[in-house]
Amino acid sequence: MNNEEIRKKEEIEFALSAMIDDDFLETSKDLLEVLGYCSDRTANFPVTADHFIWRFPARNENTDTEREFRKNVESVELVFQVSSTEIAPDDQPMLFEVPTFDEGYVRTFTFFAIELKDSDYPRSKYAQFTREINKRFMMPVVVFFRAKDRLTIGFVGRRQHRRDPDRDVLEQVTLIKDIRLDDPHRAHLDILFALSLEECAKWMRDHNEQENFDGLLAAWLARLDTEELNKKFYRELFNWFEWAVAVGKFPTDKNRSLDPEEHVIRLITRLLFVWFIKEKGLVADELFNEAQIAPLLKDYDHDAGNSYYRAVLQNLFFATLNTEIEKRKFSEGGNPRHRNFSLYRYKDQITDPDKLLELFEKTPFINGGLFDCLDSEEATRDGGYRIDCFSDVDYDKLRVPNRLFFDKDRGLIPLLEHYKFTVEENTPIEQEVALDPELLGKVFENLLAAYNPETGATARKQTGSYYTPRPIVDYMVEEALVTTLAGKVSPTHGDAEFWEKRLRYLFDYAKVFDDASEWFDSREADAVVRAISELKILDPAVGSGAFPMGVLHKLTLALRRLDPDNKRWEALQKERAAQRAADAFDTEDDQARREELLEINETFKRYRDSDFGRKLYLIQNSIFGVDIQSIACQIAKLRFFISLAIEQEPDNNADNFGIKPLPNLETRFIAANTLIGLEEERTLTSPEARDLERELGDNRERHFHATTRPQKLACKREDKKLRRGLAKELKDIGMPPDDAEKIAHWDPYDQNASADWFDSEWMFGVIDGFDITIGNPPYVRADSGDEHLKMRQKIEDSNQYETLWEKWDLYIPFIERSYKLLKPEGFTTLIVSDAYCHSKYAQKSQNWFLKNSRILRLDFFSKIKIFDAGVRNITYLFQKVAGSRQQPERRVHNPEVGAVTLLPTGEQCNLTYRAFFPEDINLQQFLTPTVALSDICYISYGLTPSSNEKTAKGEFTTSDLVADKKDELHCKPFVEGKHLDYWLPVMNLWLEYGSDRAPSQFRRPTFPEMYTVGEKILAQRSPGPDPKVCYDNQYLIFTPSSVGFILWHSLSGIHNRSIKKLTRYRNEKPRRLDLPQREDLEKISHRFGVKFLLGVMNSAAAHDFLRANRRSNIHLYPDDWKQLPIPDVSPEKQEPIIELVDQILDAKRTDPDANVSELEKRIDQIVYLLYGLAPEEIDIVEGAENV
Repeated sequence: MNNEEIRKKEEIEFALSAMIDDDFLETSKDLLEVLGYCSDRTANFPVTADHFIWRFPARNENTDTEREFRKNVESVELVFQVSSTEIAPDDQPMLFEVPTFDEGYVRTFTFFAIELKDSDYPRSKYAQFTREINKRFMMPVVVFFRAKDRLTIGFVGRRQHRRDPDRDVLEQVTLIKDIRLDDPHRAHLDILFALSLEECAKWMRDHNEQENFDGLLAAWLARLDTEELNKKFYRELFNWFEWAVAVGKFPTDKNRSLDPEEHVIRLITRLLFVWFIKEKGLVADELFNEAQIAPLLKDYDHDAGNSYYRAVLQNLFFATLNTEIEKRKFSEGGNPRHRNFSLYRYKDQITDPDKLLELFEKTPFINGGLFDCLDSEEATRDGGYRIDCFSDVDYDKLRVPNRLFFDKDRGLIPLLEHYKFTVEENTPIEQEVALDPELLGKVFENLLAAYNPETGATARKQTGSYYTPRPIVDYMVEEALVTTLAGKVSPTHGDAEFWEKRLRYLFDYAKVFDDASEWFDSREADAVVRAISELKILDPAVGSGAFPMGVLHKLTLALRRLDPDNKRWEALQKERAAQRAADAFDTEDDQARREELLEINETFKRYRDSDFGRKLYLIQNSIFGVDIQSIACQIAKLRFFISLAIEQEPDNNADNFGIKPLPNLETRFIAANTLIGLEEERTLTSPEARDLERELGDNRERHFHATTRPQKLACKREDKKLRRGLAKELKDIGMPPDDAEKIAHWDPYDQNASADWFDSEWMFGVIDGFDITIGNPPYVRADSGDEHLKMRQKIEDSNQYETLWEKWDLYIPFIERSYKLLKPEGFTTLIVSDAYCHSKYAQKSQNWFLKNSRILRLDFFSKIKIFDAGVRNITYLFQKVAGSRQQPERRVHNPEVGAVTLLPTGEQCNLTYRAFFPEDINLQQFLTPTVALSDICYISYGLTPSSNEKTAKGEFTTSDLVADKKDELHCKPFVEGKHLDYWLPVMNLWLEYGSDRAPSQFRRPTFPEMYTVGEKILAQRSPGPDPKVCYDNQYLIFTPSSVGFILWHSLSGIHNRSIKKLTRYRNEKPRRLDLPQREDLEKISHRFGVKFLLGVMNSAAAHDFLRANRRSNIHLYPDDWKQLPIPDVSPEKQEPIIELVDQILDAKRTDPDANVSELEKRIDQIVYLLYGLAPEEIDIVEGAENV
């Protein structure tokens, strides 16, 4: 930070402090002047809310929000209006001058100062008031709200109305909320500094924006972009993550250990939760101030010591947040208390234990499992283990240096203090310029993707993980919920289309302040609330919890609107508990159920007007998640804990500061392999097995609400006992022993373990299936490493799938499994790579669903970048019911999610896999006859010049075999994909060949005739959006980073296993009638010249076809090329292209940088004619080519 920035922030801080007592209008002008905004354009009028509403009427008058505005606003004053005249540099001429405020002057910023009557308002109120002001004006209005000693700044984005260009639509409200006027947060000063005119002018110049109103608006929108804020925070946190992994030391017990990366992720998880609840004043700030905490620790050493993590953070995590207030005390040592993790430790490292306890006393008991110590209850000698290493014994197994937390430049706490956090998740209609809980999903999804637990390497690609953005989550969740509820509840009056419209209204954030009773009568509201209470929804690849959180938000919104006083929801929870009480197995269970009724009564008594009860019972009864990584489940639970915590308001005079301890979510989010079920479907049972299963479910419900350590331990012991009894009974009635043992040994409370199987009945008590399965499964290719190959084999060996074919990606079994986990008439929706649209391996899956499901909707997002990685996407909505007469909707989204173009469709029984292509099924049917490139050429990757994993593992790599110059050993010309360019390779190396190891010990040697043909075509495998295809007559050897194209007749007589999988001669044994005959392919290939094929493959028309049909925006696989249609024309019609290709090759050989664009354009025009494209089709191709 330079001196000028420091000075400017000091001026901002001084201007803010003046706002506490001085005139709000004048001090608002002073603050804006410090920020560089001044104007004489103003107007005087009475400052009352009533006069403001009269003076600037809205389109709709006397609404609920208008009445709220009148009720809460003390005064409204116009500060001034800023136009391009005040924004432009001094040397820019003034184009116009408006001396006073003009409400018709649209291209301006207008600032208002509003004094509020109370001292504390929720974010939703500020958003509501900001909209109430802005809807009365045609220009952007920035609103300053003063609520006692806090300033909040409101701003709302606008876009043109799609049907009425003379109107604007208000979009998301952005707030800089609760700036403390006497002591502003550093992050708030940073934001205000960034909004200063001088900084915005720098941004405009850096981004080539004009210094006028439009440029300033763009600068403000960029400065208030929370997505950029999140990315900046993640970059800094990831740097800290790597540092902590490098310098920290963590337990590596032989009985159980975690990698350092997972230790650090868990530490970040816990500390970020603490940071969020600190926003509600539930944790003492002094605990994170080195100057205040260091004197409490003996021999505190900033650089070499590690007492802060032990004595402060571990005691905060395990013995404070996880222990009831009245039971908190220091351990007195000795074996009986050795593994009692609810006692404070490290007393001998603390100078003033009582002072530290005073600081801890400000924190309530949170519960929830997030702060359970992960050390085992059993001693190490009895098979136990240390993970958190929370013990009086000063084990050398754990060292987390103090400098990791307090280093001025790199420490975690200075990093966190640099940002403003908010406990409310941003929504599509309102956001705070701060880090919200959704950030956790983005941060941890990236951390999980960066850390591959199978190899301990940072390998994002191998995990296939991507955080799903909020707009996609909201879209998929709403589609699934509306479709499900429309099928479960019928309207009192009206047709199905209007009923669906009304259900969508329930989930629309933009209508959150409307009165839903005008849309739903009492019977309908009762029925929808009941239907919601009965939902069972599963995310089969939960990751950091984006979809379950999306479900929770949407259902909570619907309940809040249908049942604002929670009376319907409360009655349903009591009804469910009463039924369980009536079904109670024994006296103890009956007592537990009666206590549950009392608990429900207390919850709604305390949280009558809150979302707490809505969220709590949705989480308990409706929302489930599975992930193969236990740490992912931990993060998903963290987000749910925060979501419940924000609904509670602290009360210093109440028990536990008025905070209801959080539930235990171990039985709602579990670590397991979704794709592997038990060996046999459950068909065997007995009265004893049913009783034990019911007891097991009841015990897990008790654990969900258990809030004391003894209660939780009792539930865990009872669970273990019941599992053993159930496994024995199941064995006795004939269940396979392996399945029975899996049930017996699966411990849902072990937060470090991940089951290698999944069964919804045994793990969740969901017997009949789910109403909805929804999520974003990992995108893992068939050849993504040894661990994934083992997983693939296990999936295939399970014999539980009907859609696996060829080199399937991992999402293929996820699609099938998610469907089969449904109850009859349930719905499944996943977001997967649009490789599903084009890949050959997906056709079996597509045909299976066309035959076995009802396909309601296919949503193509190929034109929208959803993830940062180079993958495009499709979502679908399938129902578990026959659908032969269904006409699936086929929808292309562009330019944004929800902006839809409908594609032609037909009855499902008449559709083929082509229905999954994201284009008009009738398009790309060329007028000229064509031949698929795979019928002309053998298309394949090249050899892999590294050591064979089985016969020569680790003996040599590619670099050991390659030389820059030719010699006797390195005698074969060799290229990798990076050496290929348009038309010709840019260079080649020389490969060792003919030695003892080359090629006989190669990992993939292929067959030599691929490299001895006189001419062939090579294409880069990973070219990005534009294919790079070149000519080879130099006998180049190539690798899997390239794709080779060899005319079939050039390989005549070559018998090779890879060729025999594709085609066989008529007399070749064994015969394969399902494969094309080699003689036919060789005859076809004789009709085409290599240079003609090269010209077509490099043409704009071919690029357009590939753009629509390839399965990746980075890679071009052999299967992508195989379907390319080549015009089947005579040699005479091929000749003009061959001549132009020769001219290009000559030019490139003479000068690799030669400009051949005119020759390429001539080839394009000839190819258009060969394909028979109409002028309007050519315009489309060339438009896409120029994007």
